[in-house]
Amino acid sequence: MFITKKHLPRRTFLKGMGVSLALPLLDAMIPARTALAKTAAAPRPRMAFIYFPHGAVMDKWTPVAEGPNFDLPQILKPLAPFQEYLTVVSGLENKPAVAPPVHAITPGTWLSCVAPRVSHDPYGGVTADQIAAQHIGQDTPLPSLEVATEEQGGEGSCDRNYGCAYGKTICFSTPSTPLPMEHNPRKVFQRLFGDGDTPEERELLARENTSLLDLVRQDAADLARTLGPRDRALLGDYLDTVREIERRIANLTARDLSHLDLPNAPAGIPSSFDEHMHLMFDLIALAFQGNLTRVASFMMAAEVSNQPYNHIGISDAFHPLSHHANNAQKLERLARIQTYHSEVFAKFIKKLAETPDGENSMLDNSIVLYGSNMSDSNLHNHFPLPSAVLGKGAGTIKGNQHLRYPDRTPIANLHLTLLNRAGIPLESLGDSNGQFAEI
Repeated sequence: MFITKKHLPRRTFLKGMGVSLALPLLDAMIPARTALAKTAAAPRPRMAFIYFPHGAVMDKWTPVAEGPNFDLPQILKPLAPFQEYLTVVSGLENKPAVAPPVHAITPGTWLSCVAPRVSHDPYGGVTADQIAAQHIGQDTPLPSLEVATEEQGGEGSCDRNYGCAYGKTICFSTPSTPLPMEHNPRKVFQRLFGDGDTPEERELLARENTSLLDLVRQDAADLARTLGPRDRALLGDYLDTVREIERRIANLTARDLSHLDLPNAPAGIPSSFDEHMHLMFDLIALAFQGNLTRVASFMMAAEVSNQPYNHIGISDAFHPLSHHANNAQKLERLARIQTYHSEVFAKFIKKLAETPDGENSMLDNSIVLYGSNMSDSNLHNHFPLPSAVLGKGAGTIKGNQHLRYPDRTPIANLHLTLLNRAGIPLESLGDSNGQFAEI
């Protein structure tokens, strides 16, 4: 074996015809005879903030036992294969989210823990994801990525006193700057893999029959000839994933319905909604793998979503069903929807667990917050909040724990703890009053 001091720069791109494609971490990016932790390729935590609306049926979310090796209740059961990486945190409240509008300010206060000013001009707090982007996202092409499955929710996601800013996003880059959540997978893909700064570039990227990989084919082939077997396999797997997502997006947009006399669209197309959610998670995983971003936020459904879930046998619209009035049949259907969300989320976690990232997996090096800013959707309360953390944070998080803190402990303490575990030296966030050493 020949050992040289030459190595591939971490921010190497495949280029061709006006587009560029970032690469995953390869062995060739690590200088020979150098410990990974001492290189620029050392693992740095990725952070994802995954939000689901309308809270949870808490007795089907909260484990009975505390400590390690706890039994997972129904809604969290899909995460059983990853219990080693799972931390469930109970007893949390977001008091700054308490206000008469409820849905209109709930999403936008989840990660800031700051009560917004009563005004149509938004003014709240910078959210945890954007604090992360400022610290760990500045040396990637995208400091952060914000996605959703629905452009907006139903009546109630806006308020006559607070406006619509807080109900449509979970991300604020400044107290007065809400960030839009992109729900179009094609636009997300183009943002990740195309420059798109000019009309000519955007036209190129929009051609359904032109593959991004076709444009960088020669550069990829040239690079592959210089790599070892393991790196060639990693590169091949990554490019195959890019190709598959291209194919899925093309299939979603290629249908010509112009010859049909269509009625008004229903509240949602369940099969497409299911594919939509899976696709958004896959795009986040791909963005992490390509080191295009280290920070992602995802609204799995809109606040006040009227999406039906026919694909799992539930025809009720989501938001009306969330007003269950403690009806046993409605609670059972609502818990099934929330379990479905966890099933889709678990597939995303599986991708992270199976993706190499230096000496470990991407899940080992990630911090993923999965939760809601509402508890009992019938009561519209903000205590106790369903909150779970997945990942080991590059060795900073223990995992396999159910931690129960005193009732009404600020959820801001959890956000602050996770940011600090990601190497962000923050002393306070929102109404925080401490950190969780046990995590």
